[in-house]
Amino acid sequence: MKNIFRLMFLISLSLFFTACNMRVNSGDPEIGDSAGNEKINSRFSENKTLHIMKETFGKADGKEVFLYTLTNANGVIVKITNYGAIITSIVVPDRDGRLGDIVLGYDSLEQYIDNNPYFGAIAGRFANRIARGTFKLDGKSYQLAINNGNNSLHGGLKGFDKVVWDADDSGDSSSVQVKLKYLSRDSEEGFPGNLKVTVTYSLTDYNELTTLIEAETDQPTPVNLCNHTYFNLSEGNTSILRHILTLFADRFTQVNNELIPTGALPSVKGTSMDFSKPTAIGERIEKVKGGYDHNYVLNKKPGELSIAARMYDPQSGRQVEILTTQPGVQFYSGNFLDGTIRGKSGKVYNQHYGLCLETQHYPDSPNQPAFPNTILRNGEIFSETTIYRFSVIR
Repeated sequence: MKNIFRLMFLISLSLFFTACNMRVNSGDPEIGDSAGNEKINSRFSENKTLHIMKETFGKADGKEVFLYTLTNANGVIVKITNYGAIITSIVVPDRDGRLGDIVLGYDSLEQYIDNNPYFGAIAGRFANRIARGTFKLDGKSYQLAINNGNNSLHGGLKGFDKVVWDADDSGDSSSVQVKLKYLSRDSEEGFPGNLKVTVTYSLTDYNELTTLIEAETDQPTPVNLCNHTYFNLSEGNTSILRHILTLFADRFTQVNNELIPTGALPSVKGTSMDFSKPTAIGERIEKVKGGYDHNYVLNKKPGELSIAARMYDPQSGRQVEILTTQPGVQFYSGNFLDGTIRGKSGKVYNQHYGLCLETQHYPDSPNQPAFPNTILRNGEIFSETTIYRFSVIR
């Protein structure tokens, strides 16, 4: 009997030391380090559940700005700030499982305030260009702020990318999300009507980031809202010219030398604009004056959620698919990045070191009656969804 008790004691002692050893090897913070626990669970998802963390990011326009970190069970991390409704970071694995940040941006709020070429922001009240910054609506002419040569771009001098949004965060068993709200006052940047905008970013365990943009107005007004994230699936270490791009579009909006649509919707077939089959971005870019900065007409029914683009990086194995309800996607190949911007960790963003795939309505739509309607009226709700689906090709 004594031998049995002694054996049970030795087994218990062995299990105790094994458990202690596992605790040490797990890299857990010291007992009582609650901040460390939160940081580890939030950033690296050791608890294998969806998680969201909120921290102070600074101040702008006298208001407090926050940074929200969304993490899923696979270790995918998305960071969002309520300044400009900006996606500051998207961290996903490569084919070897190594995590890396695939969007351009800055480390601090001050950098976003001082010099941000729309990195990750919501562009509005009207994304893209409006010719001469003018349009007519119900017989009345309106003059918008001019900020892009002779034209208005992405909402004017102080668009939605440069304001502080109200924010709420939440989550359930299927996703974690940040909901951002902004009231654009009547006559802001020349636009009529008070426009209430809500942007909801959601991350799921399926490695999908969903952007739902909603708006309503008390007066008729042009509305075209989109996210303006710059992607580089090689983490900004090389150009995007070797990325393989597919655009599910057979036509594009032809533009003049100021990138204003002529109204024509020519076929991409047989031209340097053709990405209907997987094609390296750099394969024909030299034949396109200034590089790509064009709106593609998606092959879809109005309001239908369907695939718009697929992009793959042979170097890292990362892939992103973009689905949207929007009628178009603006493909911008980072032509105006010129090496003067130092982004995250001091990285120099040279020309073509990032690209945008902006799901949106067509440029200059208020002056192009044949284009899909962008006039939002009283009692109507603007609602557009875009899904970014991340994966790895081995």
